[in-house]
Order: sequence, then structure tokens, then C-alpha cells
Amino acid sequence: MSGLLGELRQQARRLTAETHALYLACRDPCVPWYAKAVVACIVGYALSPIDPIPDFIPVLGYLDELIVIPAGIKLALRLIPREVMEECREKARVELERHGRPKNWIAAGIIVMVWVAVLVWAVRAVARLWRP
Repeated sequence: MSGLLGELRQQARRLTAETHALYLACRDPCVPWYAKAVVACIVGYALSPIDPIPDFIPVLGYLDELIVIPAGIKLALRLIPREVMEECREKARVELERHGRPKNWIAAGIIVMVWVAVLVWAVRAVARLWRP
């Protein structure tokens, strides 16, 4: 069991490093705008403090992270030039070793505001359906 747990931890570290490398790639001028849009969505989803499907729901709670994030990363990697991605992976590795997992409170605040806006929109849409 500890072998499986160790493997899962290692995969989580790789996913964190890859997500950070994608964040760095998003800031590179050689990356096309559409790739930056995909990266912004993936990083926002991965780092979002609000989970669309809460993790305490059996199976489904982790299914979104197991499917959505890897699929998004795969798509983003196809859109970003290989040389840029290799450089960003190395920068991410160095930064993670030196400082640990990055914390960006401004980005977290923006993500929370987006979720609040989506929630307000959904509540209004449902309220309009219930009006006579």
C-alpha cells in the first residue's frame, strides 16, 4: 500500500510542477494567444480553491481532477512550442525546489470572483425560470 501511496505522491508532485511550468509558459511571448487561454483555464481550474465537484463525493469527487486536468494539460502541451515548454519546466523545477509550491493570492481572489459570478448567474437563471 505504501508503494501505491508513494507513487500517487510522486504523480501529484509532477502534476504540480507541470502546472507551474504551464503557468510560466503562459507568460512567454512565443506562446500563441489560444494556447495561453487554454493554459489559463487549466491553471485556474487546477489551483481553484472552489471545486465544481467536491472531493468528498465518492468517485466523482476526484474524477474531474483525474480527467479534466490531464486532458487540458495534454491539449496545452500540443499548443505550446516544445523549446518553450522545456525551458519553463526547468524554471519550474528550480522554483519549486527553492520556494516550494507557489502561492498567488491575487490569482486566487480572481478565481474566487469568477466562481462567485458563475454562482450569481446560475441563481438568477434559476430564479427567472421560477417566476410566473
